[in-house]
Amino acid sequence: MIEVNDVTKRYGETLAVDHLSFAVKPGIVTGFLGPNGAGKTTTMRMILGLDNPSSGTVTVNGRCYRDIGAPMHQIGALLDAKAANGGHTARQHLGWIARAGGIPAGRVDEVLELVGLADVAGRRLGGFSLGMYQRLGIAAALLGDPETLIFDEPVNGLDPEGIRWIRNFLQCLASEGRTILLSSHLMSEMEATADHVIVIGRGRLIANTSIAAVTQQSASNHVRVVSPRSADLVPLLERAGATVNAEDGALIVTGIEAPAIGKVAAGHGLELHELSPRRASLEAAFMELTQGSQQYQGVLSSSAA
Repeated sequence: MIEVNDVTKRYGETLAVDHLSFAVKPGIVTGFLGPNGAGKTTTMRMILGLDNPSSGTVTVNGRCYRDIGAPMHQIGALLDAKAANGGHTARQHLGWIARAGGIPAGRVDEVLELVGLADVAGRRLGGFSLGMYQRLGIAAALLGDPETLIFDEPVNGLDPEGIRWIRNFLQCLASEGRTILLSSHLMSEMEATADHVIVIGRGRLIANTSIAAVTQQSASNHVRVVSPRSADLVPLLERAGATVNAEDGALIVTGIEAPAIGKVAAGHGLELHELSPRRASLEAAFMELTQGSQQYQGVLSSSAA
């Protein structure tokens, strides 16, 4: 388990993380979300002992990273996929890392096979695509067969097959009881991969809950209703507490759920042609949650409209 306890991190006058607390539990994939500049990378660096908190504590399985005797056997991480010497082969690159971590050399070929790079183990990294670098970084994280894994944007540069592979791979690792913390800006993939999300903005915790709970609370949730007697249905729904808007021949209803809408219509003999609950996407829910926490915001010009 990863535990971040009332952590603050300052770089001079810049407050990167502000009294942040959360726990990442084993057995599930936990997504780590936030706008650019929210403090995600800083937090992950503190978990890995690359930066020290200005105050508060960060522990993995109850211990600070610097106090773990054989850290590669406890924690694996991918923060920068291209942090590798382009003149080395994939096998050489992993071999140096394995040797530094006291890991048997035979493990190198095992992880290359796991991530699908066995056929290019002897190729120099300078010829690798970004997607191949990502797989190599994942292989490096797995060298010590750690219980805790941290990945920052691991799907960048992967093709659709690669994205599907890593989604299934991370879920498989979590099912083995490992602790998985995953950062990504690809909301559709996060929604398909993670079970739980931690959302931060401007260094502060915004949400720490399941993806289902995040999307269920979104104002974007609605029910699409189509009826030949819409004009009669609208005032009835509004009296029942709903907000109703017209859109492309349908009623967009918020404030009450589909069963209640059906009951109102049936009670007044009104025919319905469609009664469809529409749940918000994680992207829509995320944009609502982080509104006001965006550090960098562009403005559309009139010519872009």
